Amino acid sequence: MKNIYQFIAVRFGLSIITLLLISFIVFSLMELVPGNCAERYLSFKQSSGQNITFQDIAAEERRLGLDRPFLIRYSSWVLNAFQGDFGTSCIMRVDISTLLIPKFGMSLGICIVALILAYSLAIPFGIISATTKNKILDSSLKFFSYLGLALPNFLVALAVMLFSTIYFGDTLTGLFSPEYQDAPWSMKKFLNFLAHAWLPIFILGWAATALALQTVKALVIDENKKLYVTAAKARGVTGKRLLLNYPTRHALSPLINSIGFDLNRIFNDLPIVALILAITDAGSLLLQALVRSNDQQLAGAIIFLMTATIIIINFITDIVLSIIDPRARKGMLNQK
Repeated sequence: MKNIYQFIAVRFGLSIITLLLISFIVFSLMELVPGNCAERYLSFKQSSGQNITFQDIAAEERRLGLDRPFLIRYSSWVLNAFQGDFGTSCIMRVDISTLLIPKFGMSLGICIVALILAYSLAIPFGIISATTKNKILDSSLKFFSYLGLALPNFLVALAVMLFSTIYFGDTLTGLFSPEYQDAPWSMKKFLNFLAHAWLPIFILGWAATALALQTVKALVIDENKKLYVTAAKARGVTGKRLLLNYPTRHALSPLINSIGFDLNRIFNDLPIVALILAITDAGSLLLQALVRSNDQQLAGAIIFLMTATIIIINFITDIVLSIIDPRARKGMLNQK
């Protein structure tokens, strides 16, 4: 029990250090972009016909605190970020937390459900593919996984939209029907959300399922060749009991440890899918902030939130893995 608490303390400390390091990198990248927030905002106003002077820029920099030293600005930004306050959007001039949190919650929910869908399909079918003697079944699963790896998510989205438009007259874009777009949350709005969210969940889960299936298959095959499985067979353990208690149990440990990585990969695919499906979520906001408006404050907040989410998930999965597989706990403590 003492080792578990020690392991949790070590992992928690490493998670905090990692989050601080990444927050410093994100803030530094925000600072390296040519032109600060005051200059970009006033340039935006100037494009609408207003006359902006250097004195106006200097006054705006003082108002935003941009005249303070770098480390002081970083310290203030990261302390506020840990409290959920990301300041004001550089271009849109609205509170980032108010704008982002609801959309980020929907984006994270879509990504997590897509990941759950991927694992729910990949784990059983990966085990079947690794152990079946039916060549047709194995070839079919292999074809499905290769197809999922080969087809880009944006191409799948376009194909589904084209099929739906031709045969059903509906493009399946957006996350809500027009009447629920700006309406307060209710059971009807939630059901309407589910009726639209299945498509991005399916598209994002498509490639994730294919990759996870191949991973599970390779891990089960590798574990099935090890001596402890042979020893179990010699003791008379056979069938499902052998498969579930020995190779499968140990094969799933690396998969648990890769949940954060898989979630990050799904979120990386989300902006393009959101753009095609006209979804106004955190993914589309990130794309807009980076490509269209150059709003680094908004982009930095989204990246920080996603990074923090992945670090938290990795922390939780490491704890779960240390309980399931003591080798992981011992390995981490031996690295101290």
